[in-house]
Amino acid sequence: MPVGDTQLTQMFEHVLTLSKVDATQSVAVLKSHYSNPRIVRAAMDAAQRLGAQVYGVELPAVHDPRAASNDLTAIVGKTPLTGNAAAKEALMAADLVVDTMMLLHSPEQGEILASGTRMLLAVEPPETLARMLPAEEDKARVNAAAQMLKAASSLRVTSKAGTDFSARLGQFPVMTEYGFADEPGRWDHWPSGFLFSWPNEGSAEGTIVLDVGDILLPFKRYVESRVTLEIVEGYIRKIHGGFDADYLRTYMDQFDDPEVHALSHLGWGLQPRAQWTALGLNDKDASIGMDARAFEGNFLFSTGSNTEVGGLRNTPCHMDIPMRHCTVSLDGRPVVIDGKTVDIPAANNA
Repeated sequence: MPVGDTQLTQMFEHVLTLSKVDATQSVAVLKSHYSNPRIVRAAMDAAQRLGAQVYGVELPAVHDPRAASNDLTAIVGKTPLTGNAAAKEALMAADLVVDTMMLLHSPEQGEILASGTRMLLAVEPPETLARMLPAEEDKARVNAAAQMLKAASSLRVTSKAGTDFSARLGQFPVMTEYGFADEPGRWDHWPSGFLFSWPNEGSAEGTIVLDVGDILLPFKRYVESRVTLEIVEGYIRKIHGGFDADYLRTYMDQFDDPEVHALSHLGWGLQPRAQWTALGLNDKDASIGMDARAFEGNFLFSTGSNTEVGGLRNTPCHMDIPMRHCTVSLDGRPVVIDGKTVDIPAANNA
């Protein structure tokens, strides 16, 4: 059943409370013509109910001619905020920005966060937001896993399908997503529930085999035939297989940019309320596929840019590929075994 407007406002009030919004705070709601008007209205109503000073910032859409669809994640880096200093200043003046437009992977987002402003992205359908309504327990679980990832110097991933891939860690920070933005300068995404870091430059090596049922984003489709990726010195050098391999190879090659083949962030899903099957139940235009990124026990790797953590790769193509049935190990210690997460003690500071 659909989520009603009253329930959606109550959900936003819950998440904004977790994000430390109260009568001492200011909240900016960032929107464009393609933002979901129900989400915009619920965010503003909830912030007012909490006593916050609320204002909207609306920007016109910017189309990239390389985009083959209207998916918000298909082309990254350039947004309606690019070059708009006045709007950026307006957002930096807020304690919290609710982004219903999608600034992710843009330098402007990094500048806003560096000012101390918190940011919460909310672009999924209300029914998805309701199913993965965040709680303090989500933060505790993700933070506990993050302690292990921060302490690790290497990551290895294997699978019965043939994946045997490894990378060194430590050059880049660990990022967590648990669904609310409760610390100065924090970015988060409702819904979510996973963590990730980036391999040391040039260290990713081995073979990744995408099996039937793994997911290709932003295509928002399940793999139907095995795809083998050969990783050498941090880059995908060869893609083997049938139709899915040809489709993936053609899509990435058309950007005519070698950096699109670089390995970007690596991590795993920890959200038990996310559903692997959800991608087949939503209209492609209604969702960016957060169930796929967050479902418990996935191994999620990406390709392309790493500028959001101080890297030098700035490329418009960003693939997220969640895989099932993998074993993920940190310094030889499994944290996911055949797609099932290993119990992790709660973090002391969660």
